[in-house]
Amino acid sequence: MTTVEAQPWFKSPDDALKRLEATGYLADSATTTTAFLAGELGKPLLIEGPAGVGKTELAKAVAAATGAELIRLQCYEGLDEARALYEWNYKKQLLRIQATGPDQAWEQTHDDIFTDEFLLSRPLLTAIRREEPTVLLIDEVDKTDVEVEGLLLEVLSDFQVTIPELGTVEAVRRPFVVLTSNATRELSEAVKRRCLYLHLDYPDAQREQEILLSRVPGLDDRLAHELVAVVARLRELELKKAPSIAESIDWARTLIALQIKNLDPAAISSTLGVVLKHVSDHDRAVRELKLRG
Repeated sequence: MTTVEAQPWFKSPDDALKRLEATGYLADSATTTTAFLAGELGKPLLIEGPAGVGKTELAKAVAAATGAELIRLQCYEGLDEARALYEWNYKKQLLRIQATGPDQAWEQTHDDIFTDEFLLSRPLLTAIRREEPTVLLIDEVDKTDVEVEGLLLEVLSDFQVTIPELGTVEAVRRPFVVLTSNATRELSEAVKRRCLYLHLDYPDAQREQEILLSRVPGLDDRLAHELVAVVARLRELELKKAPSIAESIDWARTLIALQIKNLDPAAISSTLGVVLKHVSDHDRAVRELKLRG
């Protein structure tokens, strides 16, 4: 199979910074440098950090900035090879067998039904086979069973997939691979060795304010400053789920929709459900921040 000559994903870290910003993703120098290197070196990028800090959004931003197709494998407990890699269309194969004449040998029937026509391609195989620029997002990889990591090793090592009935399928154009993890369990060293590593945390106050102002039209600086300060205080509490950046954006949009100009205790209490989704978190916030209804 002929390898397609690939254009560079980004020309430099500065180019990555500008192009990601053009999509609305405000990244720091460590993020843009690592994103550039992932494309330049052709290595998968493993991003760890708490939920809601922009790990998945970075993969989406890379796809948008480069004009690539985003293919997403959402990981979960119980994910298996059939859902991640490929499976055979058994119903269609059965129909072909039933339509086959009695005089055809089984070997010929076998060769007929184990062809590309009967193959159901899942995200990993789809990304490997594409000739166009592709960003492969393997989201929340820490939620899978340890055995699933074995499925990833061949893909991450050689960018190829072995199908016993068809042989080895090699990538004609390497995808830009992003794995995200909330670090609920430790990933294997074998997977980590094949990846560049980036840790994302909640942004500092200035960067989060910049994100809000860029993503929420009509939000003024003063209200954005107040909102960021309150969100920072909430994240300091021992909550089941601290507010994410996406929830900060939702809260800002909520304040705009309700025409709230000042984030006083009453306003916070009446809109707290936008950012806190557990009763215990809500009660703790009301108690610790001394809010009134």
